[in-house]
Amino acid sequence: MRFYFLLVLILFSLNGLAQDCGLSITGRVIDRATREPLAYATLKIEESRATGAVTDEEGFFEISGLCQGEYHIVITYVGYEPERIYIVLENNLEIDLPLGQFNELLNEIVVHGEKEEKTTEVHNVIDADKIRSEGNKSLGDVLENVSGVSTIRNGTGVSKPVIHGLYGNRITILNNGIVQAGQQWGNDHAPEVDPFVADHISVVKGASALQYGGNSIGGVVMIDPYRIGNDPHLHGNATYVFQSNGRGHTFNAQLEQASKLFSWRASGTGKYVGDYKAPNYYLTNTGKRELNGALQLERSWANDWFTSVYYSIFTTDIGILRGSHVGNLSDLEEAINREVPFFTRDKFSYEINAPHQRVGHHLLKAEVEKFIDEKRFLKIQYGGQIDNRREYDVRRGDRSDMPALSLQLFSHILDVIYEHKNDNDWNYKLGLQGVFEDNTNVPETGILPLIPDYRSYAGSVFAVVQRAANAWLLEAGVRYDIKDLNVITITRTPPRELERFDHLFQNIAVNLGAQRQFGKTLKLSYNLGFAQRAPEVNELYSYGLHQGVSGIEEGSPNLVSESSFKNILSLDWKAGSKFQLQGLGYFQYIDNYIFLEPQEEFRLTIRGAFPVYIYKQTDANIYGADFTLRYRPARVVSTDLVYSIVRGHDVANDIPLVFIPSDNITAGISILPGINENWRDNKIGLRGRYVFEQSRILPGQDFLMPPDGYFLLSLEAATGFEFGDSHLDLNLRVENMLNTVYRDYLNRMRYFADEPGINFIVSVNYAF
Repeated sequence: MRFYFLLVLILFSLNGLAQDCGLSITGRVIDRATREPLAYATLKIEESRATGAVTDEEGFFEISGLCQGEYHIVITYVGYEPERIYIVLENNLEIDLPLGQFNELLNEIVVHGEKEEKTTEVHNVIDADKIRSEGNKSLGDVLENVSGVSTIRNGTGVSKPVIHGLYGNRITILNNGIVQAGQQWGNDHAPEVDPFVADHISVVKGASALQYGGNSIGGVVMIDPYRIGNDPHLHGNATYVFQSNGRGHTFNAQLEQASKLFSWRASGTGKYVGDYKAPNYYLTNTGKRELNGALQLERSWANDWFTSVYYSIFTTDIGILRGSHVGNLSDLEEAINREVPFFTRDKFSYEINAPHQRVGHHLLKAEVEKFIDEKRFLKIQYGGQIDNRREYDVRRGDRSDMPALSLQLFSHILDVIYEHKNDNDWNYKLGLQGVFEDNTNVPETGILPLIPDYRSYAGSVFAVVQRAANAWLLEAGVRYDIKDLNVITITRTPPRELERFDHLFQNIAVNLGAQRQFGKTLKLSYNLGFAQRAPEVNELYSYGLHQGVSGIEEGSPNLVSESSFKNILSLDWKAGSKFQLQGLGYFQYIDNYIFLEPQEEFRLTIRGAFPVYIYKQTDANIYGADFTLRYRPARVVSTDLVYSIVRGHDVANDIPLVFIPSDNITAGISILPGINENWRDNKIGLRGRYVFEQSRILPGQDFLMPPDGYFLLSLEAATGFEFGDSHLDLNLRVENMLNTVYRDYLNRMRYFADEPGINFIVSVNYAF
C-alpha cells in the first residue's frame, strides 16, 4: 500500500516538473479610441488572486511565472469600462488590451469589440453597468442620461427619445442592427426593446446617420449586444432592481458559453410594477407588466466567415392613467384643470384595468459576414418582426375586455453591406436595403380602425467614402430611397365605403463631414447634411381615438416628404486629465415639417370626451446647443455640468413650434473612494437637475400653457465586492428626493396629473 502511495506522489511530481510555469504575458493597455497608452491600469488574474500587474507610464505590463493553462484577465482603469478576457496560455504571449471610456465624449469614436471604426458622426454611449443599474426603466427613460436627449411621454409607462427637438418617426431605432418596426403607429407606442439585451446603447446625433435609415433625420439610437467570444466556461449574471414608487420588481438573468459547435447567450427579464404615486396622491391605473426573452447564437467558420442568429420576444401590459379618460365635455374641461385627477384611489394597487395597452414584439435576425481579405468585408443580414398591439378603452356594456384597437404588423428587412479599406487611408462602404411591411387590423374591436390596413414596399441604396490624412478625417455619403405605400381605408363620412390609395415617395440624403485633431487637446468636427423623410401612415391616415395619448388624432392624406438641412459643429477640448470641455451646436431647417397640432376643441364621442390633434405641415427652424464640462480636482473627486438648449420656430406662421423640449441644466459631484483587495467601484454622488419653464408657447397653441420649471435632486451610492472569479455590485439611487410636485411639458399626461414623487431604487447584480 505504501508503495502505491509513493508511486502516485512520484507521478504527480513528474507532471508538475513537466509543466512549464515560467511563461509570461506582456503588452500594453491602451485607449480603444485614441490608441494612447493608459498608465497605472490594473490587471488581475482571476485564477490567482495574488497574480497581476500595474501598467507603467507607457502603458506596458508584464505578468510572469504563469503555468500553461486557461486564464481570465480583468483590466480596470479609472473612468473606463472594465474588460474581462479569456486566453489559453501555451507559450509566452504579447498582447494589446484596449479599454473604452465609461462616458464617451460628444464626438468620440465609438468602438466596441475588435473592429475599430472612425467616423465624423457625433456619438454618445450608455454602458452596460448603467443599463443594469437602471434596468427598471424603459429605453426612452434610460436615454435621458445622454446630453441633448429628452423624452416625450404619455404617462409613466410610455416614453420615446427626443434628439435635438425631433422625435417619433424621425428617430431610427436599431435593435441589434435591425430597424425597429411598429414606431410608425404613433407617439404613444414606446419602443418594444429590453435594454438588458444591450452591451451598450449609442446615440448618433450627426447628419451622417443616413447609412442607418432613410427616416433618421433626427438621429439614430443603436441597441447593440456584444459578441460572445471564445470562452468555453459558463458565465452569467443576475440583476434584481426594486423601486419604492410603484413597489416595482425587475429581474434579469443572462447566461453565455462558447463551444466548438457554437457560442450562445440567453437572457430573460421580468417586470412587475403597480400604481405610481405623485407626492400627494396615487396615479391610479399606471402599473406595468413585462416579460422578455432573447437567445443569441454565433459561430465562426475558419477565419473568414462569421454567422449569427438572434431571436427576442418582448411582451408588456401598460396601464394608462384612469383620470385621463372622462365621459363628457364638462368633465374633460374640469379634468384638465383639476389638482387631483378623476377616479383617483386613495390606496396602492397592482391592478391594471382599462384603459391599457397590451403589446407583443418578436424579432428574428440572421447574419452572415464574409471577410474577403484583410481590406474587404461583406455582410448580409435579414430581420423579420411581428408586432401585435391591443389597446383597451373604458367601454360601456361590460365591453372593456374587448380591444378598441387591434393591430398586427409583419415586417421583413434585408441588408447587404460591402466595405473596402485601402492602404492609402481611403475607406468605402456600400449598402443595399429592402423593406416589406404588411399591417392588418384584426376584426375584433367593433370600432372603425385608427390606423388603416396597408402594405409598404421600400428599397434603398447608399454609399459612404472616408479619407484619413494626417490630422484630418473627411467623410461623404449619399442615400436614395424609394417607397410604395398601398393603403386600404374607410371613408370618414357616411356612407362608409372602402377607399384605396397608392403613394410613391422618392427621397435622397447627402452628407459631408470633416474632423480635425489639433494635437492631443483639441478636436473639431463639422457635419452638413440634407435628408428627406416620407410621411408615415399614422401621419397620413390616423382617424379616431388614440387612447395612449387620450386624444383624437386626424391624419392628412396630402402630406408630402419633409426636406431637412442640418449643420452640426462640435468641439472637444482636454486640458490634461483633470479638465474636459465639450460643446455642440446645430441648426436645422425643415421644409414641410410635419407636426401634431392641438386644436381649440374638445370632441364628444360614444367613448368619452377627448382633445383633438391634427397632423399639419409647415416650414420650421430647429436649433440649439449642448455643453458638457467635466472637472476632476482630485483623484477621488469628479464633477460635471451639462446644459442643453433647443429652439423651434414655425417659419411659415412666425410662431413657436409645440412640443419642443425646455432648456435644462444638470450638475453633479461624485466621490470615488479608493479600492482594496476585494472592494471596487466605490462611488457616492449627488446630482441636481433644473428644467426651465417652456416660455416660448403662445396662448391658444395648447390646451394648457406649459407648467412651471422644476428642480430635481437625486442621490446615488454604489460599490462592488469581488470573491473568487465572481463579483457582486450594489447600487442605491434616490430620485426626486425632495418629493417635488411638478409637471413636465413633454408629458402628454400633464393635462391631468403630476409626475411621480420620491423613489428609492436598489439594484443588485451578481456576475460569475
